[in-house]
Amino acid sequence: MAIHEKSDLQDGGQGQPTEDGAVSSEVAGKRDTPASAVASTKMPDEHEIMRALKAVYDPELGISIVDLGLVYGVNVDEVERKVMIDMTLTTPACPLAPMIRTQAHAVLTSNFDAIRDVDVNLVWTPRWDPRTMASEEGKAELGIW
Repeated sequence: MAIHEKSDLQDGGQGQPTEDGAVSSEVAGKRDTPASAVASTKMPDEHEIMRALKAVYDPELGISIVDLGLVYGVNVDEVERKVMIDMTLTTPACPLAPMIRTQAHAVLTSNFDAIRDVDVNLVWTPRWDPRTMASEEGKAELGIW
């Protein structure tokens, strides 16, 4: 299925998909580009990454790592098409750390075609404190008032 840009739909049907799934933009003087290439060129911003990471849950608590406040920072390298995440865990001895890291990597690479690699860096400073770091949703689920 071809992806049509808004301008292609407004040009009276002149920007039609070709057999290979490209969107013809000859009217605008652009070369035909496969629709998948157009969609995959934009790297997500920090907000989009954080929204996607809400799908990663701490397996023991059943709460999103974002709502728990475990994600400390996100950096996007546009050139390398790489995302670096600084995060912590509820405890340094967490036996499920590899699972959480794998889930974060999978969620981002499956939701954003532009991302080639994800580095999840575990950091221990500052120490995680749900009273100050968890979202209001996370605090409610943890029973913190």
